[in-house]
Amino acid sequence: EADGVLDLVEQIPAGRATTYGDLARMASDIGTVRVTARMVGRVMATTQRDVPWWRVINAQGRISPRDSAAEQRRRLEGEGVAFDARGRVDLACLLWP
Repeated sequence: EADGVLDLVEQIPAGRATTYGDLARMASDIGTVRVTARMVGRVMATTQRDVPWWRVINAQGRISPRDSAAEQRRRLEGEGVAFDARGRVDLACLLWP
């Protein structure tokens, strides 16, 4: 299931984002194992594979707090993603797929 999740992350286009939960649903649909948002988070946190990890955000449209949060925001903004005053992105406009 980890490879399936990472394959999906590689497909997220620049300037778009998806949530841990949406990735879990997509991975569950194409795989043989039910994948949860927590499993996606674990895969993202432990992979050595070079994927656009910064395009995965939480269901509230925010960057989950972690050491790399500032870098994630910089990368998203560099791709044209805008954040509101509360640190959220507009999921309705950015959500992939």
